[in-house]
Amino acid sequence: MKARLRWTLQAAAIVLAGVWVYAPALRGDWLWDDATEVAHNPVLREPASAIGRIWFAPAGKDYFPLKTTVQWAEWHLWGENRFGYHATNLALHLSSALLFWRLLRELFALAGGPRGTLGPWLGGLIFAIHPLAVESVAWIAELKNTLSLPPLLLAMIGYVAFDAEAPGPSHPRPHLSLSLAWFLVAMLCKSSVVMFPVVLLFYGWWRRGRLGRADLRASAPFFAVSLGLGLVTLWFQFHRAIGGADLAIGGWPSRIAGAGLAIFFYLGKFVWPVGLLPIYPLWHLRPPSPGQFLPWIAIAAALAWLWARRDQGESPGWKRTALFGLACFGANLVPVLGFVPMAYLRLSWVADHFAYVPMLGLAGLAAAGAGVAADRARNRPGLGGLVAALIAGGCALLLFAGHRHASVFRNEETLWSRALRGNPDSWTAHDNLGLALHGPGQTTAAIAQFQEALRLTPDDPRVHFNLGLALGEAGRNAAALDQFEAALRLAPDDPRIRFNLGLTLDGAGRSAEAIAQFQEALRLAPDDAGVHFSLGAALGAAGQTAEAIVQYQEAIRLKPEFAEAHNNLGVALRRTGRNAEAIAQFQRALRARPVFAAAEDNLGLALGATGRIAEAIESLQRAARLDPGDAEIHYELAVALGAIGRKAEAEAEFEEAARLRGGPAPSR
Repeated sequence: MKARLRWTLQAAAIVLAGVWVYAPALRGDWLWDDATEVAHNPVLREPASAIGRIWFAPAGKDYFPLKTTVQWAEWHLWGENRFGYHATNLALHLSSALLFWRLLRELFALAGGPRGTLGPWLGGLIFAIHPLAVESVAWIAELKNTLSLPPLLLAMIGYVAFDAEAPGPSHPRPHLSLSLAWFLVAMLCKSSVVMFPVVLLFYGWWRRGRLGRADLRASAPFFAVSLGLGLVTLWFQFHRAIGGADLAIGGWPSRIAGAGLAIFFYLGKFVWPVGLLPIYPLWHLRPPSPGQFLPWIAIAAALAWLWARRDQGESPGWKRTALFGLACFGANLVPVLGFVPMAYLRLSWVADHFAYVPMLGLAGLAAAGAGVAADRARNRPGLGGLVAALIAGGCALLLFAGHRHASVFRNEETLWSRALRGNPDSWTAHDNLGLALHGPGQTTAAIAQFQEALRLTPDDPRVHFNLGLALGEAGRNAAALDQFEAALRLAPDDPRIRFNLGLTLDGAGRSAEAIAQFQEALRLAPDDAGVHFSLGAALGAAGQTAEAIVQYQEAIRLKPEFAEAHNNLGVALRRTGRNAEAIAQFQRALRARPVFAAAEDNLGLALGATGRIAEAIESLQRAARLDPGDAEIHYELAVALGAIGRKAEAEAEFEEAARLRGGPAPSR
């Protein structure tokens, strides 16, 4: 009973500490690729019958079907409520911390220590609050990290239980199958856990001081799962995430140098988590300098020293444990060290979220060291107090550093401002900060950020595109046109660029060129209702009413509640004398958007043209209430009132129209 109470209090301490660390981010906004992953992802809005496509016909850049399925469920639960997504990430992270604590209890027991020592609990706490984990937990799109880790830890716990079972015909050893199933689940969440079978071999060596055939046989099905889904991931990376892009990571000498630097980087950030950034400066490794290979010399020397002094007995000692922890750390880093090209390497060789799973090896080592020190100093009052103070102080530093770093993830502006303070040459940070500023209307500041991003990467079509949007919003249409044309030269098959270029050309009165761009955008994205609508508007302005009607009808087919398309279709139908059909379209526009002054105005005109004057007046009056500053609506209302003899009201509307126009009332 006393042990159960102690474990309950320890578990509560991990959970409460984790919640406090991440509290600043729990109400955080969408960040970076959260929009494409969740907020604007059409896959998540599909009915349950479409889940099969997530698994068997995915359209994304990666094949993580279980992660996408969970995101689908989240969208149907939370919708736009970001708190739900943040709370899910945090719950998964804290579950991993508790499972890691349990795993360490089993490993400590195998090493000859009692399960109830301080070390395992410290491991769970360190993982729960360490600032290096913040990016994975506070960033909604990194659900793949937090979702993959609980099943991975359950797989390891199951394998340890399997390894402890006595083999024989009367012992079917079900834990191996369960462990394999959990590993498959983890791989379907995120395939960067692909090195788990290697970790199993390290575990076998750590446990017994050697590897036997039984270890190889037991790990074989894990290697099969790892190889199969790993190859699928590589296909998606090369054919979708990277495509034909040049990542500028260089050949093998550059990759080897970068891998050594990355290992040292993650070690340093775990030990001293200061200066954490959303995007770290990009290392220049083409070609690498001799000094950039020095980390490998240090790594080789440390491992050789530990290997030469490793424990030879059946029971693992601290040197073998140190090698095991470091090997787990290094093995789990292999997929993200740059040996295999990844799209993210274009931005930086390192990222905090790459270390989420690998840091478990280091957290376990830190916990083991702290736990052993605490146990040995327990009966020595002076030393015991010092060790306790050091452990408490270290945990407090991690706690406050994690809380502070989580506050960076409140919104895009705080995130990218922090990135630029530590990495002012990050074109991505400038571009994203520009987008963050563009939203609230700080257009001038946004333009400055886009221009700086363009200075750093002049050949990125996205930056040209974003700058064009901001310039257009600022009324600098000629400059915006230049940016859209530059973006189009770099990415001629991007329908968004052609669409916005078409809008800018249309605004400049170059209707024929605008129509051509809209048509080309439709060739590239034939199911975009917005492009059909804009093409219809351009065709209508050019006098091609019949063609405009076709485009509006197609926009409505694709998006039935498209109020603006119903309104414009009604206007086009009126031009061809089809007033009854036009009235129906205006009414549908108002059902889709009840507060719509233009549709009320157009409905009033169409009703008046068919002799339904009383109804026309009601509609025009509603339009005037919705848009009291529109002189034309007041004039049309005055004419309608005059037509049925309501002269005093008509006179008042004529006077209001004249006042708004700034001239005398028309003579009647």
